[in-house]
Amino acid sequence: MPRAALAALLLPLLGLAAAAVADCPSSTWVQFQDSCYIFLQEAIKVESIEDVRNQCTDHGADMISIHNEEENAFILDTLKKQWKGPDDILLGMFFDTDDSSFKWFDKSNMTFDKWTDQEDGEDLVDTCAFLHTKTGEWKKGNCEVSSVEGTLCKAANNHILISALVIASTVILTVLGAIIWFLYKRNLDAGFTTVFSTATQSPYNDDCVLVVAEENEYAVQFD
Repeated sequence: MPRAALAALLLPLLGLAAAAVADCPSSTWVQFQDSCYIFLQEAIKVESIEDVRNQCTDHGADMISIHNEEENAFILDTLKKQWKGPDDILLGMFFDTDDSSFKWFDKSNMTFDKWTDQEDGEDLVDTCAFLHTKTGEWKKGNCEVSSVEGTLCKAANNHILISALVIASTVILTVLGAIIWFLYKRNLDAGFTTVFSTATQSPYNDDCVLVVAEENEYAVQFD
């Protein structure tokens, strides 16, 4: 296969991988800083917060984590103008009883909060957090929800890029494997053709051999 054809196959794939560096997976996602966000508007019944989280992980993301006032304002503004979400959105946060602190499900650092109900001595077992979309403040609530009216998910660009590169690499390796096999088979067939074409050829055809044999037999009779 000519090199030009090989380049024609590889360049679009490399371009696709390069485009993933700057863009989110599709137009249903919204980009802010170095992350991509999607609001899954389907209302679902759940048995635990893990069912909600699975909605995000199925899209290569995790439940939303918020790390500064700008991100909180972006989420609030987008929910109002584009996503049309409910009054309260479940955040990807839980209370860890092992060290008595709130943590994000995506394992990012807890660098920001916007609690509206800080109370000392309250029981926080099975406590999660909700974003109140009218004020932008957070409030505590029970993790054992029975249904949600939408799920807010977040994925870092580098996580999306890794997924895109894995897919692109798989396709590229498959194409290269097919090209190598094609070249191997072509060279193998060419080798057999060369062997047969260079084999020693008899200077006589079948008719010549028959005539020579008859002449020899005739000569013997006269001897």
